[in-house]
Amino acid sequence: MLCFYAQFIIIIIIIFFFFFMFKKNNKIINEGYLIYKSLLLQLTALITNAALKGKDSAALMKAIFRGSPISSTDGASRRLCVYKHCIPLCESGDLQTEVASDIIGLLMLETHVLPGPALAALASLFVDAIKVGEMGNGKSLELFPTILTALAAKEAIAYGKGELSGDEYKKQLINSLCASRWDPQCVIHLTTMFRDVPLSPEELQFLIEKVLRMFLKLDLQEIPPLIYQLLLLAAKGCKKLVLEGIIAYFREQDLHQKKEQREGESMDVEVQTIPQDQLRHVEGTAILHVVFAIRLDHELGKEFLKSLKVFEFLKGAIIKNFKDEQFLHGSKLLQDLLPPCHSISQMILDTVKNSVFGWDHVTQSLVQLGFILMDSFGPKAGPFGKTIEAPTTAAKTPSQLACQLGGQVLLESFKMHEPIRGEILEQVLNRLVTKTASPVTHFIELLSNIVMSAPMILLESSSKVTETFDQLSFLPLSTVQGLLKAVQPLLKVSMSLKDALILVLRKAMFSSQLDGRKSAVSGFLLLLKNFRVLGSLAPSQCSQALTSSQVQADVHSRYNSAANESFCLEILSSLRRCLGQQADVRLMLYEGFHDVLRRNSQLASSIMHTLLSQLKRYYEPEQDLLPPMKLESCISAQGDQVFLQEPLAHLFSCTVHCLLWHQSLGENARGGMDDEDDEEEDEGGFQDELHAILESVTRRMIKSELEDFELDKSADFSMTTSVGVKNSIYAVLVMGVYEVLMEYNFTIGNYSKNRFEEILELFKRYQKLTEILREKSGKGRTPHSKPPRSLLSMGFVSTLLTALFRDSAQSHEESLSVLRSSGEFMRYSVNVALQKVQQLEETGHTDGPEGQSPDKAFRYLCDITSVLMWRYTNIPSAVEDTGKKEKTQSISLLCLEVLLRVFSTVLQQYPSKVSNFLCSLDLSGEVEEEAEKDSLTEKTAFYIRQFQRSLFSQLSGSEEDFNSKEAQLLVSILSLLAGLLEPSSQQFVQFITWTVKICKETSFEDIPFSRGLLSLLFSLHVLYKSPVSVLWEMCQDIHSALGDIDEDVEVEKQSHFAVVNTKTAASTTVSCLLFQCNHNVLLIKFKCLHLFMPVHVSEGATQPAGQQDPVEKAVTLQLGTLLTALNELVQTALPTGACTDTLLRELGRTYSILTTLLKYYIQVCATHPGHLPARLEKLVKLSGSHLTPQCYCFITYVQSEEGNGGANDKKKKKKEEEAVMAKIIRQTKAIPSLIYNIEQYEKFLILLSKKSKVNLMQYMKLSTSRDFRINAATLQTAMQEQQETSQEPEESQAPKKKRRKQ
Repeated sequence: MLCFYAQFIIIIIIIFFFFFMFKKNNKIINEGYLIYKSLLLQLTALITNAALKGKDSAALMKAIFRGSPISSTDGASRRLCVYKHCIPLCESGDLQTEVASDIIGLLMLETHVLPGPALAALASLFVDAIKVGEMGNGKSLELFPTILTALAAKEAIAYGKGELSGDEYKKQLINSLCASRWDPQCVIHLTTMFRDVPLSPEELQFLIEKVLRMFLKLDLQEIPPLIYQLLLLAAKGCKKLVLEGIIAYFREQDLHQKKEQREGESMDVEVQTIPQDQLRHVEGTAILHVVFAIRLDHELGKEFLKSLKVFEFLKGAIIKNFKDEQFLHGSKLLQDLLPPCHSISQMILDTVKNSVFGWDHVTQSLVQLGFILMDSFGPKAGPFGKTIEAPTTAAKTPSQLACQLGGQVLLESFKMHEPIRGEILEQVLNRLVTKTASPVTHFIELLSNIVMSAPMILLESSSKVTETFDQLSFLPLSTVQGLLKAVQPLLKVSMSLKDALILVLRKAMFSSQLDGRKSAVSGFLLLLKNFRVLGSLAPSQCSQALTSSQVQADVHSRYNSAANESFCLEILSSLRRCLGQQADVRLMLYEGFHDVLRRNSQLASSIMHTLLSQLKRYYEPEQDLLPPMKLESCISAQGDQVFLQEPLAHLFSCTVHCLLWHQSLGENARGGMDDEDDEEEDEGGFQDELHAILESVTRRMIKSELEDFELDKSADFSMTTSVGVKNSIYAVLVMGVYEVLMEYNFTIGNYSKNRFEEILELFKRYQKLTEILREKSGKGRTPHSKPPRSLLSMGFVSTLLTALFRDSAQSHEESLSVLRSSGEFMRYSVNVALQKVQQLEETGHTDGPEGQSPDKAFRYLCDITSVLMWRYTNIPSAVEDTGKKEKTQSISLLCLEVLLRVFSTVLQQYPSKVSNFLCSLDLSGEVEEEAEKDSLTEKTAFYIRQFQRSLFSQLSGSEEDFNSKEAQLLVSILSLLAGLLEPSSQQFVQFITWTVKICKETSFEDIPFSRGLLSLLFSLHVLYKSPVSVLWEMCQDIHSALGDIDEDVEVEKQSHFAVVNTKTAASTTVSCLLFQCNHNVLLIKFKCLHLFMPVHVSEGATQPAGQQDPVEKAVTLQLGTLLTALNELVQTALPTGACTDTLLRELGRTYSILTTLLKYYIQVCATHPGHLPARLEKLVKLSGSHLTPQCYCFITYVQSEEGNGGANDKKKKKKEEEAVMAKIIRQTKAIPSLIYNIEQYEKFLILLSKKSKVNLMQYMKLSTSRDFRINAATLQTAMQEQQETSQEPEESQAPKKKRRKQ
């Protein structure tokens, strides 16, 4: 019946609509419009009545919509009227829930057919209703998202005088809505509604910020449901913003709660806007919602962890754990008192291992942690943006250990979890490509480990490696070399990878960038080393050969040895083009040919002919012409600038080393086989020709004078003129050729006397040119470059030193006497060894053949050390007269300097081979067999005794015969070797006893030696026991040697350590003592922080009555002795400057530690009253009655001494001004900081007195006023006294005797 009535009304409405549409009479139109409006009201009233009665209102509305086609204007108008009527009807709350839901559901179904103007009108209706707060129920808001969605789909909507697209119109509505004022009652409904609205990221951020701002306007009980809806809304994005907003809201509420609580306590009035229990319940509900949302949305959980900075916390905990482990390892006292640290690195690695048992949700976080550790604690770039590639050594520092842990986490994760392998590899390769300004050695090492652990698995991601190859031309050379060496095993098993690399290298060969061409040469050389030709040496000599269990490379026909020959020859033809490029490219080629030849011996003929052809370009074939080299062809000019074009010395060096190696290989092979005579004849042809050239060059270089090279003393060697640059280049080339010829003639000479005479002649000319360069560079004021590195190979240096110092064969004696007769040549040989060892220490490799091989370098290092140890121990420097008569160092002293560098290099580069190194030294032939059975401590103790004897012999003579440089070197070596001793061993105790004895008996006034000896003493004491007692005794010696700050007081003469005397006390001893004081303060601080641990406090509280915790006892005892030592120093008349500044800073740190200790006892007294040990009272008494007053006296002394120093030196105005400025800077930092720390200590002492009911302030004296104001009366009195004193005759007074406070 209702549907029929509705259809009847619709028909009448249509008739009236058309009637007044076609009539022109305004009266008729107005009357028709009123009738039309009345009929619409009847229609809406019909809908209202049906809805209120709970009848089938949906059927009625369907009938209305059926009778209102959207194609007609009146139909669209009626539909809009129905929407406008039903929206407030559903929002009124008068309808049953089911009826309202049916109406909204029907409206949602019909929304998509509405025209654009109708949708815009409905959207504006909702926006206006929200602004005025008419959406309290929120039921009709379910329709709003559908309207906005339909609106966004429209092409054009009228807006003002123009048009907007539907999407832009929707954005305008949302912006207007979020910018308006919201009724707090509709916030939750709006948040729920917007979950179904399509939003752009910017709109979503704008909306969430609006909702978060509304938190403060809602009742506390409305916060949890809003948080729930907001977390669901966060599924669209802005998860971090939502979490941070929720956390910030509750943090603000907590702070507000605490503030009200404090104000209420101060005013004795209870002031609480929000009850605390209610806030805690709401927080609990919010936590529940967050946890539930995280379970449903893992991405939200990740953002939550990021917001809490979990990885930052883990990173800090890891680095702190490594620092604590190092601290414990470096102090015997801490090891005895504190339990060992739990290894957090082991815990993380255990987590990685356990993650294989279904812990998939952990793996991604572990990968992220690994990269964070490697990015944060990897090697850093050096100054000026240059990359300092540290050599690969065992991790030592906490940062290195953390970086190493990150690499281990990633490597183990890669092995165990297949899904994340691609991500790990991609991130590693991305860092190699993007981090061009910082070192990437740690990532290259990780990549190498990944390749070696799973090469076949890595082939699945070969496309990522190929993409990285495309960037080789733009990467630093060191990165390219490391990358190619790391992926080299893959090239043997992947044809596509190898072909892709060759294509990239060929393109790079013609790159406009020099580094690109150098990268191409490096890559081609690597391929030549590892793709062996049939008949070459055994594959065991390859650096990264894969085992058959990893890959089966030889099965593939494309990669067998026979097929590699054409491939390698093709590469060689490409490399020959490099011989026409810049010097750096040629130099790289020359340095790599020898390693290629050793690993791929079948390429010898091609390589040697290439070198021979290149050498002939610069060789003068006319035997009568001098010099034998065309140096002018080795340089090029561009304008006024001169460049090196051909590194001729390196060309000679490469040729000689390749020739000698190939010759030795042929001699070894001739003993077993004599076939292929024609090939040997061919090889012998280029060998003979090269030998002839080298013989001719040797003979003519000896005949040539420096004038033949235009390099006499009158030549210009300045780097500011083109002539000077040219002469400098010539000099470097000639010196290099001299060295190469010396090595060549020694190697083939077979200990011939004539050959050795030629070597000596070559050296004399080399030495003459060196002296000219040194003289010319010394005259110039501009800084000159370092001398060029020697071209002698490290293997030859080892052979040469052995021949010079230890070869006792009768058949060699006559020839070697030629070289041994020249002290300069022997000194030069040791200097070259020093240079090679220094380079090995700094970079991990040396120049020349086999310099890149760590094993060969270690073997040569052992040989050199054995020879020099024998030379030094058998011929001490006291026997040599050369060092006395000439300005140069003695050979023994040079040997000792090399030994120091060697020990440092072995400890840094080969820490796992130290025991093998000590066994190889072989000072006496009987020791070696037994030494292999000894422990590292016993081996080290043997060599320590050798150097102890040398140092004792130095100290046994008179001070005039004392060689300070040698003694310093000996102490430095002993310090290095001491680190290898086990602190609990008998040898360590004997060594520290000997060191203490030396310090007590040695009275030489040598400052550098005393500094080194005291540093050794303290470093040993820290590992043996606490050095505070030694500190105290030395402070007494310093006080006795330098006197008191009060000139009228005479200090009692005492001398516990003879090394502390008048000359060494002021600078050396005080600086060493203060450094050790700083170390002890750090140790005590570490123990104090351990006291603050909750577990320790609870355990300490359970100690029996009268028994003090061991850590507390140790802290108080250490601090007591330290205060006594510092009390001696503050009474000492130290020279102002660095010593007094450092002492002021150490005093400030000491009072800071005392304050920390007081805070601990305040905490203990708050929980366990009466827990105040007697030792603490003694410590307070010592600080209050002894140290603090002396600190103020010392401050006055420092200020007065600095003032007097500035007044007495009026002539030097600049120095005076600088001294005044430095004094002002020091006083504005050290003195106020010390006074502040003292006052803080007194403040907490008062607080502890109140808490413990013990009057600790009775031991404190009233502090001196330190307001830094000028007191006019005091100043006037002082001036009058000064005038009276100047008028009265001076009276001598006997100084007062100053007794020590016991």
